[in-house]
Amino acid sequence: MTEKEKMLAGMVYSAIDKELLAELDAVKGVIHKYNALSPSDYPSRLEILKGLLGHIEDDEIIINQPFYCDYGKQISIGRRFFANFHFTVLDEAKVTIGDDCFIGPNVSIYTACHSTDPTERNTRDEWAEPVTIGNNVWIGGSVTILPGVTIGDNVTIGAGSVVVKDIPSNVIAAGNPCKVIKGIGL
Repeated sequence: MTEKEKMLAGMVYSAIDKELLAELDAVKGVIHKYNALSPSDYPSRLEILKGLLGHIEDDEIIINQPFYCDYGKQISIGRRFFANFHFTVLDEAKVTIGDDCFIGPNVSIYTACHSTDPTERNTRDEWAEPVTIGNNVWIGGSVTILPGVTIGDNVTIGAGSVVVKDIPSNVIAAGNPCKVIKGIGL
């Protein structure tokens, strides 16, 4: 089993595997081209995103530059998606984002996990856990979403939150760690 196969299966893998590092470098080149495009060159931006990301549901996608990701192919985006400046996705595992989601500036989604034991961490072995975001979700500016988190439908995450655990549908949540503040009646 290759290190990439291990990564995609959620197993411990070597983050310094030569094939993975080469793929990361190739994606950095694509991201560099995307971020260097004129913001008004929407057709070229869309073309790059279609080649980079694993799945885009429709052409109504806007990801403001700069945008950063590790692999791109593990990212799936639903209909009518918007992400503001400095959207960062470390997609060692699957990142699934539903329809009608809006992402504020400086939002980061992480799937890569590292040991808290320094000796283990220094081996550069890691694993990854998927992140899922439902439909009709607003993620406020400077939010960090950690590995393994699922955010339900019709959710607002307040600016500056750190989402460390699952958030159910139909709520407003905020804080560090992010917690449900109140439900919303639908």
